[in-house]
Amino acid sequence: MLGNKQIECVIMDWAGTAVDFGCFAPVNAFIKAFGEIDVDVTAEEVRIPMGMAKIEHIRQLLAMERVNHVFTNIHQREWTENDVVKLNSSFEKYLFETLTDYTNPMPYVIETINALKQKHIKIGSTTGYTRAMMDVVESAARAKGYSPDNCVTPDGLPKGRPAPFMIFKNMIDLNVQNTDLVVKVGDTIEDVREGVNAKVWTIGTIIGSSELGLSEKEINDIPEVLLHEKYAAVRQKMTAAGAQYVIDTIKDLPAIIEIINAKLNS
Repeated sequence: MLGNKQIECVIMDWAGTAVDFGCFAPVNAFIKAFGEIDVDVTAEEVRIPMGMAKIEHIRQLLAMERVNHVFTNIHQREWTENDVVKLNSSFEKYLFETLTDYTNPMPYVIETINALKQKHIKIGSTTGYTRAMMDVVESAARAKGYSPDNCVTPDGLPKGRPAPFMIFKNMIDLNVQNTDLVVKVGDTIEDVREGVNAKVWTIGTIIGSSELGLSEKEINDIPEVLLHEKYAAVRQKMTAAGAQYVIDTIKDLPAIIEIINAKLNS
């Protein structure tokens, strides 16, 4: 029968998608943590694994050829899991110092998500943050008007992103049974891979994303031609990773959902 299938659930990422324009809180904390062991990492390097569980993010950074070379030259040995644990402790220290400062909802997020809720679409969320980190972020974001129906962290699951388990846990918690009726929205390549691995509709976002890596001021100051080149590069990268749609901002999400609904019933 035609016309009876509708998207039931949208699963949002947090930093760089729903809050923290440009996803700067974790970037700054990673740079400071690695600085403690005299290993300089760039913001560009830090953003490559963005979206993963943070301890896995640290492993990915240490495994990068340049970072690994710097580490071994300075410390005269290979890095170990003990280094990962120490770096994670430093990262958490720096992150918690400033985390509440990076909880402002992104432009259009509150209005868009509230409009979707009015259409009886459930709003889930996944993140690379731990539960303790999200306790801070959720509380502060809620006070500023953003409150999804559910939030799943990597804690207690077999793996974080790009594995699909956080999406599946959202579906269980929200009683959503069909992956065809779920949309995942995120700002990193790991978000896209998470959605692809869960076999749900997967949408990337550009403006404010970690992949773009620009603040609102930087976006306003960059020449328009160069800015649109950067947008196009993010769009191409997310599409190549498997995103079915890539939107400029969350404001474009309802229109894409209508397109998906039409496809579900064609």
